Amino acid sequence: MLSGRRVVLGVSGGVAAYKAAYLARRLVEAGADVRCVMSESATQFLGAQTLAAITGEFPVLSFWDEADVSPHTALGQWADVMVVAPATASTIAKLASGTSDNVLIATALATEAPIVVAPAMHTEMWENAATQRNIAILAADGAHVVGPAAGALAGGDHGTGRMVEPDEIVAAIAGALQADLAGWRVVVTAGGTREPIDPVRYIGNRSSGRMGNAIAVAAARRGAHVVLITAAAAPAVAGVEVIPVETAQEMADAAWSRCDDADVAVMAAAVADFRPLLPSDEKLRRGEGMPEITLEPTPDILAGIASRSPRPYLVGFAAESGSLEGARRKATTKGVDLLVGNDVASPGSGFGTDTNQVTVYRPDGSAVEWPLLSKTEVADRLWDLIRDDRQGD
Repeated sequence: MLSGRRVVLGVSGGVAAYKAAYLARRLVEAGADVRCVMSESATQFLGAQTLAAITGEFPVLSFWDEADVSPHTALGQWADVMVVAPATASTIAKLASGTSDNVLIATALATEAPIVVAPAMHTEMWENAATQRNIAILAADGAHVVGPAAGALAGGDHGTGRMVEPDEIVAAIAGALQADLAGWRVVVTAGGTREPIDPVRYIGNRSSGRMGNAIAVAAARRGAHVVLITAAAAPAVAGVEVIPVETAQEMADAAWSRCDDADVAVMAAAVADFRPLLPSDEKLRRGEGMPEITLEPTPDILAGIASRSPRPYLVGFAAESGSLEGARRKATTKGVDLLVGNDVASPGSGFGTDTNQVTVYRPDGSAVEWPLLSKTEVADRLWDLIRDDRQGD
């Protein structure tokens, strides 16, 4: 997908700059022609010679000491795509305002190629209102924002702000170049619904929403306008409209209302099958004895969409434990175009993981089994399949 494509890698001055070396290697392995530009502070974290050895080209470090009379415009015009990784809070602010006081920002201003931005900073800096305003500006300007992720940060801290891993950035770059879903209207559901027992407790499941988020983000990177209806934390990505929900009924109402105008609906959420018939308005207390909870079915969101005429291209998900026979059966009875089944008991394929191993079923019961992959790659493979199906209509 990146073979022969010209990628400018911009590295700004954060500790995550060490990952830029691996990112450069992954891009080269993918067949891309890579050139780098570094801010002055980036060289405090990563040696320019390291990137030169990986890419075969010495990075651009300043306006003044380069062979080219205008290094930033030359790089900007050369690029098919530019990625800034890591993108510090300062760099994001400069990109948003157009403050070209270093050669990296000037290169970004001088290119008409798509720009991918991979934020990396401490949680407090990421959550600061100024940073969120700047990210919103970049997204509105068309930048492809990937991450940040939650995890270990500099100085032993933990939280959201960690730069996503290089493979995910490579996928974002490929998506920014591909744009094969441009003009598509897509609805995705994600996360696990919560059905209240009382104001404190609920019936739920372990779904993190990561698979649904990956599907939504992949579609947006490839040019689609995405409505993400989610009961989990949502990514901040250009092209993704987020509708937060909590219960199955709220998710059903949102999905049914937005699917009328959709080209594709991917129902990746883990929706509770049952809910308490009469949830308590007050907290249930141990001293009052064992409560009796009567359950009733929740709405069948997938069936509701499948029954519409016309309906969008419809993809369902089935999380199983052990045998995938239930997923195969749903594929043949639910009125879907594709049914994605996964065994949550399988190592690396359960809730909350960064990977997934799925089998994709068609209504005739035929199936294709994919190996254990990152959820980002599962999402891209799924969109490849959907694209090919729809183009064949």
